[in-house]
Amino acid sequence: MTVRHEIKSQLAKLLATEDLVVEHKKVETAEFNVHTRVLTLPMWEKASNNVYDMLVGHEVGHALYTPDVDWFVDRKISQQFVNIVEDVRIEKLIKRRYAGLLKTFFNAYNELSDNDFFDVQGKDLGELNLADRINLYFKIGNFVDIDFSVEEMIYVNKVDSCETFEEVLDAAEELYNYCKQQMDQQESIAPIEGTGENEGSLEENDTPADGQGEEKDGEVDMEYQPKSSLDSGPVLEDFEDMAGNMGGDEYNDEPQAETVKSLSDALKNLVENTGGENSYIEMPEIYLDKLIIPNNAIYEICEQHWDDTVKTYQESSYYKENPHFAKTAENLFEHVDGEFYKFKKSAQKEVNYLVKEFEMKKSAGAYARATTARTGVLDTAKLHTYKYSEDLFKKVTILPDGKNHGLVFVLDWSGSMHTVLMDTLKQLYNLLWFCKKVQIPFEVYAFTSDFPYGVDPETGERPPSYNKVKNTVDIPHWFSLMNMFTSKCNNKTLESQMKNIFRVVSAMDYDTYTIYREPTAMRLSGTPLNETLLSLHKILPKFKKEHNLQKVQCVILTDGEAQPMRVTRQVHRHWEDEPYLGTVYMGNNCFLRDRKTGNTYNMNVEWYQQTDVLIENLKHNFPDMNFIGIRLLSSRDAGQFVRRYCGYGTDIHDKVMASWKKNKSFAIKNSSFDSWFGLLSSALSSDDDFSVNDDATKVQIKRAFIKSLKNKKMNKKILGEFIELVA
Repeated sequence: MTVRHEIKSQLAKLLATEDLVVEHKKVETAEFNVHTRVLTLPMWEKASNNVYDMLVGHEVGHALYTPDVDWFVDRKISQQFVNIVEDVRIEKLIKRRYAGLLKTFFNAYNELSDNDFFDVQGKDLGELNLADRINLYFKIGNFVDIDFSVEEMIYVNKVDSCETFEEVLDAAEELYNYCKQQMDQQESIAPIEGTGENEGSLEENDTPADGQGEEKDGEVDMEYQPKSSLDSGPVLEDFEDMAGNMGGDEYNDEPQAETVKSLSDALKNLVENTGGENSYIEMPEIYLDKLIIPNNAIYEICEQHWDDTVKTYQESSYYKENPHFAKTAENLFEHVDGEFYKFKKSAQKEVNYLVKEFEMKKSAGAYARATTARTGVLDTAKLHTYKYSEDLFKKVTILPDGKNHGLVFVLDWSGSMHTVLMDTLKQLYNLLWFCKKVQIPFEVYAFTSDFPYGVDPETGERPPSYNKVKNTVDIPHWFSLMNMFTSKCNNKTLESQMKNIFRVVSAMDYDTYTIYREPTAMRLSGTPLNETLLSLHKILPKFKKEHNLQKVQCVILTDGEAQPMRVTRQVHRHWEDEPYLGTVYMGNNCFLRDRKTGNTYNMNVEWYQQTDVLIENLKHNFPDMNFIGIRLLSSRDAGQFVRRYCGYGTDIHDKVMASWKKNKSFAIKNSSFDSWFGLLSSALSSDDDFSVNDDATKVQIKRAFIKSLKNKKMNKKILGEFIELVA
C-alpha cells in the first residue's frame, strides 16, 4: 500500500470515529460491509487529494448515516432516485459534523465540474429531467447555472430538508412520480407531432426523451446499495451496476438520471488498473497451551538424555576394554560443567555492576518524580520571615513507589545462531542472574521449528497450535516455544537448568569439543522469529497479569534474520471436489491487518524487514512496554547489519560505526526496536580477568592490562544503556 492509501485509510477511520477496516483494492466501486465494518475503496491513483478526500468523506457519510434496511421490499422506487436524494442528505450531515470538509467538497466538485465529470458541457441543462438537475444542483450548483420552476422548487426544498432516511424515501418517491408524470406527458405528445408527412421524422432527426435509448439500460449509481452475501454479510456498494435492480429492458420507459451514470463512468477512469491486487491478511488465533513446551518437560528431556548417554558409553565394548576411555566417559560432563562454573564466577562482576546501575537509575527516577508536602509542623528556623512569607512549615519529600518490573526474553534457537549461540547464552545468563538478584520476574522462551512436542503416539500427529483459517498468517506445524528458564524456579533448580542448557549449547558449539551430543529434540532448526513475535501478543499480557507488573521489557536475542512468513490460502484444484487450505509465501501487495488496533501494515518489504514490521505492531498493541534487541556480531557482519538500519554514508551510520570501532558495541535507536544493541561476540568469550604469564615482559603486561580494561568498558557501557531502558 502506498503512503497515500494509508493516509486515506486513517482519514476514513477518523471521520467514522471508529476503527473501520479500510481496504484499497482494484475495484471500480466502493463498498461497505455493515457486519464486518470493512470499507473497500478503489485505488483512485489518478485523483487529486481534494477529490480523493471528498470521495472518502462521501463513503464515510454512507457508513455513518445510511442504514442497512431493505427499503425496496415495501417501496417501488427507482434506486437512482433514492441515491440522488440520499447523496444530498449524507453529504449535508458529514459536512455538518466536520466543518473542515466544506472546503474539501467545494474544491473537489469544482475540479469535477471543470473536467466535465457529469458530461454536461455544451448541453442545455434545462432539457434534463428534474432528478438530473437536482443531482447537479447539490453537487456542482456553485459552478453552473441551474434553473427551476416554482413547482420544481418544492421538490428541491424537500430534498434539501431531508434529515432521516425515511424522509429520503418519501422525497425520492415524490421526485420519481413527478419525473414519471413529466415523461408520460412528453410521450403522449410525441405521436401527435409525428403524424402525416412528418411521420417518422422524430425518429430520424430528434433526440429521444429522457429515459429512452439502450444507453440508459443498466446504469450505475453513485451510492451504496443493500446487498446480501452468504460469505460476508450485507454489503453496501457504491457505483454498483444497477441492471438487475432496474429490471433491464422493461425499465426503458422509466425516468433515468443521466448525470449519475456520467459521474460513475468518469470516476472509474480515476482507478489505477496496473499492478497486482492488494491482499489483506489477519493475525492468527494462537493456542499457547499447544505451543509452549513447559519448563519441567525440557529438563526431563535433558536429564533423560544425559542418563542415556552415560549408559550407552558404559555398555559399549570399547568402554569395557579401554580404561582411559572409561575414565573419560565417567567424567563425561566434567569439563563443560567446569567451564560453566568458571563463567559464573567471572560474570559476578558484570552482574553486580548491573545491579548497582539499576538501583541508582531507579532511585534517580524516583527522586525526579518526587513531590514535596507540608507537614503542618512549624519550622522555627523560618519564623523570622513571617512578615513576607507564609511558608513557615516543615516539609517532607514523598518518593513515589517503585514500579514492578518484569522481563521476557526470546532466544533464537536457529541454525544460523550456532557460531554465536554460546556467547548469546552467556549474555542471557548475565541478565538472568541480574534479575534474580534484584527480584525481577522473568521468563525465557527459545523458539524452534522442529520440536516433537505433544505428538499423538498412535497417529504421529501433533495438534495445531493455531486456528487455521484462510487469509491468516500461517504458523509452522512444528513451531514451538521452549520455556527454558523461569523466575518461578528456586535458585538451586535454576542453576541446574542453566548448567543443562550450557551443556546442550557446548555440544553444538564448533569451537568446543565434546564426546556427547545434544538431545535430538533440542537441535537447532529454522528461524520462526516472526511467528514468535505473533505469539507474544498472548504471552506478554499473560505474564504481566500473572505477576501484577507495571513495567514489562521484552528482550530478543537473535541474529535478526527470520524465515519468510507464509499465508493460509484456500486452494481449489479443478480435479478435486472440495477446496483445501494451503499456504503460500507472502507476495507483493500483501498487508497485515490488526483488528485490535485497527492498523494495517505493508508486508511488501524485504523478508528480513518483516520482523521490524511485527515489532512495530507489538509496540502499537503494548505502548507501555519496551522491546529491546540484542545481537551478537562478528567483526565481518557488523558493517552490513549497521547499513541495513542506518543506511550508508549518513551521519547516524558514521556515528554507529565509530562506536563499533572504538568500543566493539553500539546501540541503534532508529529501528523498530526501542534499541538494537550490537555486541562483538568474541568479546564475551575472552577472559576479562587480568592475567599474564610469569615470564611476561613489561610491554606484554601493559597490553594485557589495557585489553582487560577495554573489554570490561565495552560490555559495561552497553549493559549500562540496557539497564537505563529497564529502569
